[in-house]
Amino acid sequence: MNPFEILKNAQKIQEQMAAMQQRLGTIVVTGSAGGGMAQVDMNGRMEVLAVRLAPEAVNSEDIPLLQDLVKAAFTDAMEKVKETLQSEFGALTGGMGISPGMLGF
Repeated sequence: MNPFEILKNAQKIQEQMAAMQQRLGTIVVTGSAGGGMAQVDMNGRMEVLAVRLAPEAVNSEDIPLLQDLVKAAFTDAMEKVKETLQSEFGALTGGMGISPGMLGF
């Protein structure tokens, strides 16, 4: 392959990766548990943006349940981020042989 063509492709890939990184901050999903009693908003960078708890989920006598709800909502949000990244960037990364998992997602 022509060295100039390789350089051109590398620059294109670098530009696409920069665009992907910027897009990650704009992706927002909500994970929930307990029928919506616990909700976690997370962006494409796997940063937690918000945690919401329904009043009926807050029972000082059942802290382990509340902890489980938050953990389940977080896990649900993480799975939704992974699914969203796969659908958003699957075509782009598929052509390069890179999966979102390889990028740390």
